[in-house]
Amino acid sequence: MSSSPSAPVNRPVAQPVIVLTGASSGIGRAGALAFARDGAQLVLAARGREGLEGIAAECRQFGAEVLVVPTDVTDATMVQALAEAAIGRFGHIDVWINNVGVGAVGRFEDTPAQAHRRIIETNLIGHMNGAHAVVPHFRARKQGTLINMISLGGWTPSPFATAYTASKFGLRGFTEALRAELGDLPDVHVCAVYPTFVDTPGFTHGANYTGKHLKPPSPLVDPREVALLFVDLVHNPRPTVSIGAVAWPARLAHALAPDLVASTTYGLMDRSLAHADPAAVSAGNLFAPTQGHAIDGGYRDARHAAARKLGAYALGALALVVLAALRPRPRRLA
Repeated sequence: MSSSPSAPVNRPVAQPVIVLTGASSGIGRAGALAFARDGAQLVLAARGREGLEGIAAECRQFGAEVLVVPTDVTDATMVQALAEAAIGRFGHIDVWINNVGVGAVGRFEDTPAQAHRRIIETNLIGHMNGAHAVVPHFRARKQGTLINMISLGGWTPSPFATAYTASKFGLRGFTEALRAELGDLPDVHVCAVYPTFVDTPGFTHGANYTGKHLKPPSPLVDPREVALLFVDLVHNPRPTVSIGAVAWPARLAHALAPDLVASTTYGLMDRSLAHADPAAVSAGNLFAPTQGHAIDGGYRDARHAAARKLGAYALGALALVVLAALRPRPRRLA
């Protein structure tokens, strides 16, 4: 894990009140459990009540007080109601985590326009709705922590997932701009989290317009690692954190040669799809609540550790190749 220089640390908060969106599966579910063990008071949000009630029951076993608020983050009115419900129950909000994220895999023209729109509405506008609901509260109290889940996709493009790329690039810019606006409040923090691919059910839940079976590339991060990072940010907020062995090599390679990285990624993805088994086209969870509520996607196996190292080495090598290509060459004498 890497991070930028530390920002001022929040005043210590006993049993912080934490609003967590996307809490019913994957990273959100792991995060809810990690916060419950850490002694937090929780307000859990997602579109489906069933998944929320399940994770709330598990959190209560650790002694956590939990409020469940079914919420579609694309609806600003519902998100405002979420903030009001949290304040009404606990009196205030210490931490707001925008963790909702959806995606669709497919060529740009093969993916319906409404799917592209839904991804932007969820991943970008949904995060903005959350910030809009809680920032006035933080400003009034002169303290609070906003955490935006962005992903490595905020730095490197993902061919066959153009709307996802657009949403994450936009979310990175929004987060940096908002952080600057709140710079006069030293105890209000805006944190950006950039994990690489995480082993969650996201690939199973997401939309698939390729007609092929999808599998995330190795190496994959354990969602519990991201959950522990959330807990650490609550106690020690920083502007930016990255997690995953390939995160920094990928960012370096993209900074040096973005077109080369994008074209290489496209080639790898295109070849992978060409050899993949057929699968049904599906809108996944874009327009309906997620049906599965597991933490893990089940993609990691005994080869995970080796793949993790190999991926980091490969991207490191790519960065070195890019550096060499960009070095000024000595002029030849006539």
